[in-house]
Parts: sequence; structure tokens; C-alpha cells
Amino acid sequence: MIPPSLFNASRLCLAAGLLILPAWAMAQATSPESAWRDANAAVGQFPRGHADLLKWEQQQAPAAAPVAPAVPELALVTAEQAVRQAWRAHRELARPLARLGAQDLDRLAGGRWLELDPSLNWRIHDFGELLEVAVQARKAWTEAVLSQQALAPLRQALAAAEAAHELGQRMVSVGNWSRLQQTPVQLARTQAQMNLRRAQYAAAQTQARLLKTLGLSGLHAAVGLPAQLPELPADVMTEMQFQRRLAAIQSELPRGNRLRNQANAPLAFVAYQASLALARASQDELLPLRQYISEETVLHYNGMLKSTWDLLAEVQNQAQAQAGALAARRDFELANIDLQSVLLGAEIASPLALGAGGSDAPQSAGH
Repeated sequence: MIPPSLFNASRLCLAAGLLILPAWAMAQATSPESAWRDANAAVGQFPRGHADLLKWEQQQAPAAAPVAPAVPELALVTAEQAVRQAWRAHRELARPLARLGAQDLDRLAGGRWLELDPSLNWRIHDFGELLEVAVQARKAWTEAVLSQQALAPLRQALAAAEAAHELGQRMVSVGNWSRLQQTPVQLARTQAQMNLRRAQYAAAQTQARLLKTLGLSGLHAAVGLPAQLPELPADVMTEMQFQRRLAAIQSELPRGNRLRNQANAPLAFVAYQASLALARASQDELLPLRQYISEETVLHYNGMLKSTWDLLAEVQNQAQAQAGALAARRDFELANIDLQSVLLGAEIASPLALGAGGSDAPQSAGH
């Protein structure tokens, strides 16, 4: 994922750019070019340009009163904790849990499902129920974490859109823009507000589903979650490993279940391969490229080679890229859970439908 330092750098330069807007708006120039020269002259009064300008703004701003965030009563830092909580909510599973044994119990709770013996399907009564509860808990926890993580880039995009909207209003007020020219940035702000509102609702819904899955509805309003998921796994399941595990599990299943497993497993493996490729491409290629573009945009902006519009557009592009990477990561996590559960004898209703994962196409600046 994009490191916080990159977003901080974008925000610093964005704030510096917004400081020069009053000078720009009050220039009363007949052309945008002369207004831009006046704004640059205002920045030039500071020895280190935007850096000193930002420092000055921070010194002038009133200190904000610290607000302590609400701390949830229950924290689920790992998916394993979520799985164990879900098992506790299903009291009828106490007997099969006791028969499973501590070592296999740890493997099942920790998501190390391919380390389990396929014969558990017939040796442990209600093993399928144990696995199903683990699958649903792990999926609900994963989606809740990623939904919460997805809010940050959307807030960044909204901040950039609001700054652009304010700039547009000032351009209109001094006669450098028409009302029609301001309309695209106004629409962009409205769209950013809608995107964040949808994401906030989705995050609340995933929290509610997690609470329901874990049997905590009515007991907790929310649970504490980690800021992000661990890194993508370094090990990849090969075709040979898949076929070997598939043969092992099918030898332990009844004929009817075996036929369904034989049909579902290849679909789950294809979804796993495709989603992993997309998640890695987002993390290893798209995000580093977007980070490079963002850094270069900041440098050019500080050197007066890029406008405030260019910086605002890049902040939005950067946020969009991160949102797309999170969507791709979600697809992989769900596909991985499906594949491992199928190779342990579970059934899936249908293969995962991979989402678009967002778009990294650059947005045009509102010149």
C-alpha cells in the first residue's frame, strides 16, 4: 500500500498551494497568467518557498483541542480471533471442537487449512460445520478490515475535490472563470462526497455483518480492527500442489460430494490465480508508478512548473489508485478462503466474481 509519508507530502504541498489562493483571487488580474505570477510573487517572500509558507500557516492556525477516539470494548486484531469468537457463539460446536485436538484446532482457527488431514471430514462429526463457521468469520473479518481501510483514500480524494471547488469559487468571484467553467469541479466535489458516503455506509454494513457472524449483535456496537491486512503471501499454490491436494480430499469424500468438489475446485483455483495476479500487479506495479508520478508532481509544483490544479488532480488519482488496490486485495482474500475451504471438502455456492478493482486512469485537471 502507499506509505503514509506520500500522502503527507501531498497534503503539505496542497496546503501550501491553498495558501496562495487569496493572493491569486485578490489579484484582480485580467488573465489567469498574471494572477499566477502574482501568486508566485507572494510565495517568493518566503526564503524556502512553500516550506516556509506552510510553517507560517501552522504557526498562525489556532491549536485544535485533542479529541480522544472511541475505543471499542472488543478488539479483533487477527482473523483467528474472529474465528474463535464465532465458534464460542455456536455452543452446539463445543463437542466437535473438543474432539478436534489442540493442534488441529489451532490450524483451523489460524487459516492453515491445507495443513489439516483431509480425513477429518469423516473422522470428526460436524467438522463441516466447524469449517463453515470459520469460513464465514474469516470472510466477514477480512471485508470489515478492508472496508475500513478504504475510507482513507476516499477522504483524501474529497479533500482535494473540496480544495479545487474552493479555488474555482474564488476564480469565479474575481471574474477569471465563468460559472460554467466552475461546474466540473463542483461536480467532482459532489461525486467525491457521494463516494465517501457510500464507503462509510459499506464499512458500517461490514461491521454489522461481522458482529452478526460472531454472535455479538446487541452486545457490541463495533469491534476494534487492525489498520490494514498483513502483506500478500510470498508462497503461491502451484498447479501441481493444487492437483495433489485435490486428489487427497476427493479420496475422503462421499461420491456426491466428490463430484461437486471436482466441479468447484478448478473454478476456485482459477479465481485464486487471477485475483492474486491482479492484487500483485496493483501493489507491485500500479502503486509504485502512481507514487513516482505523485512525487514528481509535488517537485514540479514546488518549482512552479505545475499548477494547483495539477496537484489536486494527482491527489485524486493517487487516492483512486489506492482504492483500486484495496478492491483487488479484497478479491484475492476471498478467493483464497474459497480455494482453501474447497480443498478441505467445503462447497461454494458460486466462484468469486472479480470486481473491476477501480481504475488508475488519470483524471483531467480543471483548467
